[in-house]
Amino acid sequence: MESPSLTEALVDWVMAKPITDHDRDIARLFVLDAVACAIGAKTTPQGEIFRDWYAHSGTDAGRQAMAFGAMVHTLEIDDLHRASVVHLGCVVIPAAWAVARRENASGTAMLDAVVRGFEVACRIGMAVGPAHYEIWHNTATCGPFGAAMATACLLNLSAEKSVDALGSAGTQSSGLWEFLSAGAMSKHLHAGRAAEAGITAADLASLGLTGPKTILEGKQGFFAATCPDPQPSAINTGIDQPWQVHQTSIKPWPSCRHTHPTIDAALELGSRYDLDDIEDIDVSTYQAAINVCNRPLPQTDYDAKFSLQHCVVAALSSPQVDFHSFNDSAREALSGYWNRVRLSADASFDVAYPDSWGAEIRLTLKNGDTAVASRHFAKGDPEAALTPAEMMEKAAGLMSMGALNDNRGLIDSIMSLGLAPIPALPLPGLS
Repeated sequence: MESPSLTEALVDWVMAKPITDHDRDIARLFVLDAVACAIGAKTTPQGEIFRDWYAHSGTDAGRQAMAFGAMVHTLEIDDLHRASVVHLGCVVIPAAWAVARRENASGTAMLDAVVRGFEVACRIGMAVGPAHYEIWHNTATCGPFGAAMATACLLNLSAEKSVDALGSAGTQSSGLWEFLSAGAMSKHLHAGRAAEAGITAADLASLGLTGPKTILEGKQGFFAATCPDPQPSAINTGIDQPWQVHQTSIKPWPSCRHTHPTIDAALELGSRYDLDDIEDIDVSTYQAAINVCNRPLPQTDYDAKFSLQHCVVAALSSPQVDFHSFNDSAREALSGYWNRVRLSADASFDVAYPDSWGAEIRLTLKNGDTAVASRHFAKGDPEAALTPAEMMEKAAGLMSMGALNDNRGLIDSIMSLGLAPIPALPLPGLS
């Protein structure tokens, strides 16, 4: 008998694994976070572009998920799964939300689809290997698989058709890091397109369109095309452990997650020392963080969110890192301190990455003293998770940014998913 392909094996155990009420409770928090991130981005230039695009291009679920997902990812404060380096909520949740409302599915069915969609995207993200991330944006490349799985669940597809959906999702997989050097907006497109691609793949599978069962490991498949060092065993390792939704981090600060261990450590030191008393700031972290976030002279808000130099100085200078920490006035006020920051890769952090994202800051003071703070994880990681109250506070703040000041009803509706209908999105044109 022929052995199952990686995709067949993944679908089989993900569909069979039970989901508990506790799993659904965690999923609700991620749904809340994604919706709040999208609302907060409503009036940003990117948010207006994607809402205008949706208004002029149609009203189907795939296009809704495209615009919704792009907006979730716009403010750089959405969730992230460390081991796979995938932003899950901006891909899986828009797909699940749009399809669940289209299909009149229950809130419980949507939450279950989110849990299973997260798992598939995480598993494939962990399997691509570290070299994939040097060129390919994992959210864009691995996200379509998760969106396809979530949609397949909501359509009640068989295992065979779900495999077809993942095969077609994988052949649409794409998303390159080149946008970063150009300061372009393509990162938001990555998230939205991944959500739309997954819906398209599952919808077509439901009508009989087949997809390759060996999309991952085939000689001309995903791993062969994009992964110099794939780790296929990650697909099925630890399947008896809790769902990966429990291993997914929530961002407390609106910047690239690679900057967060450094921000967390810097906030500790900033509470003890004045920035003007510091001569040098040495940041040691893992190489991937430096590859993405070595920006010594950030020129825009977005640059600053991807600048370890700016982020560490911002956190040393103020007990609160928020959206104002990256604007023109903040960059102007802190620009004289950027050249005091030196970055270096540390072997111990490199070995632990991506399961652990760490950093150490060593300050040399003008009086000759030194001070050190280190992190092997950051606030918002599962080891230092935000409480439900903190999550709701974050959501309310983001919704207020998007001019939804009367947001208690929406928050309560999302936190009651499974007991109440799935509400419409309070975004013009996207409900």
